[in-house]
Amino acid sequence: SSSGSSSERASERLGRSVGAARRRRSAARRSVAAAEQRQSAMANAARQVAVGLTRVAQLAATAGVVGWASQNVLYNVDAGEAAVLHDGLRGGVQPDARKEGTHFRIPYLQTPHIYSLRCKPRVVNSSTPTKDLQTVNIALRVLSRPQVENLAKIHRELGPNYDDRVLPSIVNEVLKSVVAQYNADQLITMREKVSQQIIEILNERAKSFHISLDDVAITHLTFGADFTTSVEQKQVAHQEAERSKFLVAKAEQEKKVRIIEAEGEALAAELISDALKQNGRGLIEVRKIDAAKDIVANLAGSRNIVYLPTGGKDNGGINMLLNVGQ
Repeated sequence: SSSGSSSERASERLGRSVGAARRRRSAARRSVAAAEQRQSAMANAARQVAVGLTRVAQLAATAGVVGWASQNVLYNVDAGEAAVLHDGLRGGVQPDARKEGTHFRIPYLQTPHIYSLRCKPRVVNSSTPTKDLQTVNIALRVLSRPQVENLAKIHRELGPNYDDRVLPSIVNEVLKSVVAQYNADQLITMREKVSQQIIEILNERAKSFHISLDDVAITHLTFGADFTTSVEQKQVAHQEAERSKFLVAKAEQEKKVRIIEAEGEALAAELISDALKQNGRGLIEVRKIDAAKDIVANLAGSRNIVYLPTGGKDNGGINMLLNVGQ
């Protein structure tokens, strides 16, 4: 019976060992499965990251190609501008200018040059002698723009800074040639004619360089100190001459007035003499009465004179005027 108990215990221990081994085997299998799942998840994540990076790289490459193309294959010509295309494949500058819009070009072989077609103001100052050898300083304002149909010639012959090369020289040349035809005072009195002549000649000169001038105007015109002083002296002398003329005319008028007054007085004296011859001293008495009335009227208005009648002439009385101070 003891041997049977021992065998049972041994069987029981063996069974427990086998169960534990099975459990360990099952746990190991589960660990292996979990590890395999983690590896699979990591592999899937790595594949997704790789796919995402590939797409990002593709998009970046596409954007780079588009950006490069937009910078090197396409070019824009804005409003108020035109482009001259230099083509290395077709022998240099092309004759037709590109108008507003977006245009294609071959990178590194075709190069566009943009020109503004808007009017650009420029003030050119010039010091030049007149016909009477007076120095005059003139400021001429010019509004210029290139002729779009000849833009290729401008680029080929003059370059982008065509106005800096052409306008100062031709403006000075025209100003000197026109101003030399007039005296200093004529530049002031005939300014409109001088300005029109400058405009006509300058337009002709600018057209030979394929430049259009929309407006030309003289904005400043001054003379040297000597001429200014002489003009001031001339004005002063002119004013003095006019004043002398006025004084002479005034004296002539005063002379005529005195002559007329003398003639009037002589005629009055003659008339009085004739009246005395015809009427005796009655006229004189009348004049005395009129003078007395005027004197009385003036004295009556004075505050310091008192008139005291003492009796009539027939009664031997004497009229008295007393000067009574207040």
